[in-house]
Amino acid sequence: MRYFIYCRKSSEIEDKQVLSIESQINELKRLAKRLNLEVADIFTESRSAKAPGRPIFNEMIKKIKQGKAEGILCWKLDRLARNPIDGGQIIWLLQKGVLKCIQTFDRAYYPEDNVLLMSVEFGMANQYILDLSKNIKRGLKAKVEKGWRPNLAPLGYLNDNTKGKGRNIIVKDPERFELVKRMWKLMASGNYTPPQILKLANDQWGLRTRKGKRLSKSTIYRIFTNPFYAGLFEYPKGSGNWYRGRHEPMITQEEYDRIQVLLGRKGNPRPRKNNFPFRCLIRCGECGSTIVADPKNQIICSKCKHKFSFNNRNECPKCKTPIEEMKNPTILRYVYYRCSKRRNPNCSQKSIELKELEGQIKVLLSRIQISEAFKNWALKYLREEVEREKENYKEVLASQKRAYANCLKKLDNLLRLKISPLNADGSLISDEEYARKKAELMREKARLEEAMEKLKNQGDRWLGVVEKTFGFACHARHWFKNGTPEEKTQILRSLGSNLILKDRKLEIELKKPFRWIAKVSSGCPEVKEVIEPKKSQKNQGDLERIYASSPMLSRALHEIRTWKFEKLRG
Repeated sequence: MRYFIYCRKSSEIEDKQVLSIESQINELKRLAKRLNLEVADIFTESRSAKAPGRPIFNEMIKKIKQGKAEGILCWKLDRLARNPIDGGQIIWLLQKGVLKCIQTFDRAYYPEDNVLLMSVEFGMANQYILDLSKNIKRGLKAKVEKGWRPNLAPLGYLNDNTKGKGRNIIVKDPERFELVKRMWKLMASGNYTPPQILKLANDQWGLRTRKGKRLSKSTIYRIFTNPFYAGLFEYPKGSGNWYRGRHEPMITQEEYDRIQVLLGRKGNPRPRKNNFPFRCLIRCGECGSTIVADPKNQIICSKCKHKFSFNNRNECPKCKTPIEEMKNPTILRYVYYRCSKRRNPNCSQKSIELKELEGQIKVLLSRIQISEAFKNWALKYLREEVEREKENYKEVLASQKRAYANCLKKLDNLLRLKISPLNADGSLISDEEYARKKAELMREKARLEEAMEKLKNQGDRWLGVVEKTFGFACHARHWFKNGTPEEKTQILRSLGSNLILKDRKLEIELKKPFRWIAKVSSGCPEVKEVIEPKKSQKNQGDLERIYASSPMLSRALHEIRTWKFEKLRG
């Protein structure tokens, strides 16, 4: 009978349990020689058996099923399996006689034996894994609650193992701590990008990892996004459980948060290109290309007060003072909007600064701005108009209801005709004829239901749209002033379409209701007048009389009402 020797160690790390495999092979070879057993092959594996899926173990089982061996030599049963799936597979192969013997250092297992003992041993091996996992988790939890992260210390720190197993702490790396801290300070200044800091650390400072390798680009970003350097760590990772570490932090929490803003990480976004307002919304009036945002950064030297761009500089071009040595330099950030020149590289249009562009948009918003008093009066006037419209539509709604009732009656008659033995001409109605007529009546029924529902809610729907329109005109300028880039973009998009930038002037085709509001606002200045709190009641009455006596306002409101009704009907 041929045997496979199977040896396994639990750790996949090469420098752990290095003697385990070798000692198992030597002992099992001596055992095979003493028992005069034929060894067909030796399988070794560095993998935990707590879960199924070991490739070498699965390969051995496959060869046993192919009849290349009839027995297994292993040190103990827990080397074969510590989970119920692999353990059950071994027991089943032994019971079916595919495996004729499992030989360990102290006993042999055969198909005719009672499987209870083998099941108990596999169960004990599985329970050992479960208990070990609980004990380790309990120990790690106690450790993190004391403020010590149980993982490998990041660059700049070291794991101190001198206090014994389970009492490891994290201390400063005397060779790298100050260099990594210097990297953080450069990043916090806002004058350096991560690639620039990486080049300085590798080429000028000679910073290397604990294995003597140069820092990579991924390493520098991993450092700058690790809150451990600010004194915090999450354990387990992704659990949301944060702890204050007892190790010495390199930076403060405020510095860490500022650096995350500079990096534009999730939850701490910085003004990136895709966060600039009006992105992909405006086109060049000369060549039709998209207008893009172009950020520019400048710094005022704290020593000679010279202003220069620091995107590609490490020092002041005038006094040669390094940026990192400047004390509180003034940083200026500008955003310009220019033609992307994709359609015409020779486009002559010049750029415009964001503040100037926003100033033009504020002027547009002021053209359609109305006061709260006018908004309330206009909505009150329009609600009265809606009520009058509802009276006019009562007859239409009654006619639709009669048509709907007639349609239901036809459906009922059609069903009676179907279940009746004979139709009008003495013959049975065919299934095709019934289906065709029923489909026609069902379409008519659905159309009438939709028409009645639309007529019932038409006034309320229209009022909802008008309230939003007037609310936008009343508050859009304030929203724009205090809004985020995304909100500013949405406000400009809501104003109109065909946004063109030409000769540094923004042109826009206002939507119809805003065109009417702009016309009214320019012809009747009272629509912008704000009521003073002390005279609110008197002024409200005076303004309402002015609004009611203005033919321009009545005509504009009538046009808005007519246009909205036509749009909703369409």
